[in-house]
Amino acid sequence: MSDPAANSEAIRGEARGTAPVPLSVLDLATVGAGHTPTDAFRTSVRLARLAESRGFTRHWVAEHHSMPGVASTAPAVILAHLAAHTDRIRLGSGGVMLPNHAPLTVAEQFGTLEALAPGRVDLGLGRAPGTDGLTASALRRTDQPRPDADEFPQQLRELTRFLDDDFPPAHRYHGRVHAVPGPVQGGDGSRPPIWLLGSSGFSARLAGELGLPFAFAHHFSAAHTQPALALYRETFRPSEALSEPYALIGVSALAAGDEEAARRQVMTGALAMLRLRTGRPGLVPTPEEAAAYPFGPAEQDFVDGWLANVVHGTPDAVRDGLDALAKRTGADELMLTANAHTPDARVRSYALIADAYDLPIL
Repeated sequence: MSDPAANSEAIRGEARGTAPVPLSVLDLATVGAGHTPTDAFRTSVRLARLAESRGFTRHWVAEHHSMPGVASTAPAVILAHLAAHTDRIRLGSGGVMLPNHAPLTVAEQFGTLEALAPGRVDLGLGRAPGTDGLTASALRRTDQPRPDADEFPQQLRELTRFLDDDFPPAHRYHGRVHAVPGPVQGGDGSRPPIWLLGSSGFSARLAGELGLPFAFAHHFSAAHTQPALALYRETFRPSEALSEPYALIGVSALAAGDEEAARRQVMTGALAMLRLRTGRPGLVPTPEEAAAYPFGPAEQDFVDGWLANVVHGTPDAVRDGLDALAKRTGADELMLTANAHTPDARVRSYALIADAYDLPIL
């Protein structure tokens, strides 16, 4: 079994500088027009190194599929690469979409990551496909791409059993099927802490009932943030992992030298999201393309609504916006994502936010 004290310490981040809560990074390995996946992964390394050097708590990679502008289809592979280029920062999935995978496969992948980067790995799990229905069918090799929600808790229990190697004696896997690397090989019993991810109340309630840390996707489901966090806290039961609730929220945030420069970058992400939501996914457009795009009335309404939940502007403005969000939601941690076209602008945004909060240079 895992060590409760070690898991709790791994889960709870440290607020540094003047930040109200710990700050972390959510990385989609964005691919902008004129760039390649190789560029995206090189930028991920730059981001992880910057985040580590400035005291960000963790760097997570999301699982998405069949989206040309997002290269993060294989979180475990990317995390292994990031582990080889960093020394201290926590690395994790934000998240692995569990219904897309056999629980044993996930246990083996993250057992391998834990062996490569001991004590630095988080296993964030979601129940959505991370893609459209047809792609989900291809991933799962079934004509039923969206299984009943009841299957996710069962998959979670099986995954946890594999990670801890503790199937009950009557189970067919007991003593016969083991996740390797894992406890069957000895060691101190440590394994990656499990987080549940969500954008509604289902995972919030499940995380609370199981006493697990919870990550909410505020960056694309802002209207549901506070109800979900309240539900998580209300249903929380102490566990081996946590004695008290711990919730982070994903936040779209981009800082630049001035408001106009920040606006130009966030408009690229807004147009990319509009195209995705209307069945036209592609590479993240350039700032010039986004500025010239002829938004219709309905499209402009979508973009305005989307940008209302993106904290952007000068470093001071972003800091103030993040402070207000942390206070309003009571989130224990903020995980920042910069969905924009230009790699240098994304990396610089995290550096400017670190400076705005006087984060130390480690």
